Amino acid sequence: MSIVTVIGGGLAGSEAAWQLAQRGISVKLYEMRPQKSTGAHVSDRLAELVCSNSLGSKLPDRATGLLQHEMKLLKSLLIDCAERSSVAAGGALAVDRELFSTLVTDALTQHPNIEIIREEVTKIPEDVPVIVATGPLTSPTLAKEIGILTGEEYLYFYDAISPIVTAESIDMSIAFLGNRYDRGEDDEGDYINCPMDKEQYLRFVEALKTAERIELRDFEREDPHFFEGCVPIEQLASRGDETLAYGPMRPVGIWNPHTNQRPYAVVQLRKDNLAGSLYNIVGFQTNIRWGQQAEILRMISGLENASFVRMGQMHRNTFMNAPTLLYPTMQFRKRDDLYFAGQITGIEGYAGNIGTGLLAGLNLAHHLMNKQSWVPSETTMLGALCHYVTETDPEDFQPMKANFGILPELEKKVRGKGERKKAYAARALEDMKADILESDDTYLTSEMTNSVSRQL
Repeated sequence: MSIVTVIGGGLAGSEAAWQLAQRGISVKLYEMRPQKSTGAHVSDRLAELVCSNSLGSKLPDRATGLLQHEMKLLKSLLIDCAERSSVAAGGALAVDRELFSTLVTDALTQHPNIEIIREEVTKIPEDVPVIVATGPLTSPTLAKEIGILTGEEYLYFYDAISPIVTAESIDMSIAFLGNRYDRGEDDEGDYINCPMDKEQYLRFVEALKTAERIELRDFEREDPHFFEGCVPIEQLASRGDETLAYGPMRPVGIWNPHTNQRPYAVVQLRKDNLAGSLYNIVGFQTNIRWGQQAEILRMISGLENASFVRMGQMHRNTFMNAPTLLYPTMQFRKRDDLYFAGQITGIEGYAGNIGTGLLAGLNLAHHLMNKQSWVPSETTMLGALCHYVTETDPEDFQPMKANFGILPELEKKVRGKGERKKAYAARALEDMKADILESDDTYLTSEMTNSVSRQL
């Protein structure tokens, strides 16, 4: 059996390596950290989360939740690790970052079919099967090599990281616990909410608009192109005074118990570890200079004396023009034993990137075992994502995250948005179950009946 090279130990690469190894294939997993850092990572652990600690909603009638449920059926290692390291976050699957990456690292390190090699790969090997899962922070040297291989001009957008504060530095006489519409796992609430009246909010917005931003590096100085799902707060503020109030600071479903009123705007903080000692500021990606950033963030009610363990920052995310280069199996169109996975394919979101790693690993294994390639039906969320990024118009290609809008219409019309989502989800899970049972994959189908009945 061939030895497979997986380049990149992030979410997609870790999942791909696991899927290959579970099918009896030897894997060399290359991760350049700690030999070479990315500027965004802070540890040498595999599958480190550098932006949010949330994988999105875990509810099956939400797009990311549906995707998570599909990957549980597909025996995803990382979804299992996420559930085992989860922290309270209402309806979201948020994790303790350190515990999550430790669980993944330990699982891969202990697997007899996986060898982890800590060095940078600067060229794609030509003599062995390969999965490239280097993600948005692909090193410039390897990015250049990928560009030469693909013959395509690289596209790019910018991503930004939210700040993290210590829980003890949050003033709970001003802030308060609670979820939107009182939905959550805890009686008191999973989020800390920092309320603002209109005057406070407008002062905050003005400070954001006039803040000095960190200068981009030489290779990032072309016109920035922001992915709409992760726009820095200062960029949102520049679009209009009320943009934040209708975006990450919207107060809908929030009631301030200190004043018995709904705030004009609210900043939410979510647990970043199981101990509850760290909180990240939800939706507050930013590239403001760190000294000024701390001053501005301390304008938020309840964060006047905030102690920051990580400031926000922005980095470039690179992705390939997948419709011209990849099949829905994640296979490279010009080389049978080369696959790509993760955010570099143009799929957004943690869960989606885990899914591409899973699919790339599965399909490379099938290729090596002379089995038929496999992609779930377009009625499933994973199948729809992979079909979208590889079959949409390459002229207008933009990154895509899980959403119900990419699924085919229901055969029968269903009234009500909520009921339609439930119908989409029910169809997707049933079709995923059927697709797995029909696949030529003994790892997936072993004990499938019992596994599916438990998860559904």
